[in-house]
Amino acid sequence: MVFWAGNFIVVKSAIGVLPPVGFTFLRYLLASVTLLTLLRWRTGSIRLPHGDILAIALLGVIGFGCYQILWPVALQSIPAGDSALLIATTPVLTALMAAATRADAPNAAKLTGALISFAGVAMVIAAGQGLDLGTSLVGDLLTIVAASCWAIYTVFGARVLRRHSPLAATTWAIVAGTLFIAPVGIAQLATSDLGGVGLPVGLAIVYSGALAAGLANVVVFHGLKLLGPTRVTALQALIPALAVVLAAVFLGEAIRPAQVLGGVVILGGVALLRRGAWPGRRLVRRVGLPG
Repeated sequence: MVFWAGNFIVVKSAIGVLPPVGFTFLRYLLASVTLLTLLRWRTGSIRLPHGDILAIALLGVIGFGCYQILWPVALQSIPAGDSALLIATTPVLTALMAAATRADAPNAAKLTGALISFAGVAMVIAAGQGLDLGTSLVGDLLTIVAASCWAIYTVFGARVLRRHSPLAATTWAIVAGTLFIAPVGIAQLATSDLGGVGLPVGLAIVYSGALAAGLANVVVFHGLKLLGPTRVTALQALIPALAVVLAAVFLGEAIRPAQVLGGVVILGGVALLRRGAWPGRRLVRRVGLPG
């Protein structure tokens, strides 16, 4: 989540030089190369995951391809604060989807934690970038669809992890998403003036591709295998608060009291969701054979 929060700061100037989908294509191309190299180093081969390549490819197209096209397109018509708030619905959407498909078992405490975290995110964003929901209903709808794409990737990706390693599954999902993004990304780059591309943009691509899009996604997929989709996506609520802290450290931006309060609310919601039970109650885990 720290890598993802830092990504907002790192790419802030890059997307002013490169078109959004073109920049996304370059960073995911680098992420694909990075992860294929890492997969070869760790396992000795880059063989396709046996039996699930189509499922992993489809998840990659939805979670990385569709999401990374829909989100920047929608961002062109709605304020950044609105976009961040709508994307922050992902943990709630994931919890509901996981419950509906029985991929996870979010109870009342977990769902309440997700909603509390979302309220904290709204406080952080409203105190910073501000909110103006309804500016573009089409943009809002596309952003919600983008959030749903990531929820689908998270929930159904957890099932794939029962048979494959997080590194292999993430690598090939990102490769599939990169191939899906490629036509639009290449077309944008081919019709753009790239004269302003320099060292800062190059470093942004390296950070955003190798760390934020590459290694961070492997870590998240490993977390899915250990904790399940509901708990892992709950941690995404920390991203706006972390971004505020990183912006204060590296960009000198002031932290407002309302943002601090929102961060405390986020932490409370995440703690409740990760605990999985109401405070003061003992959490009883059922032990049985894998289903």
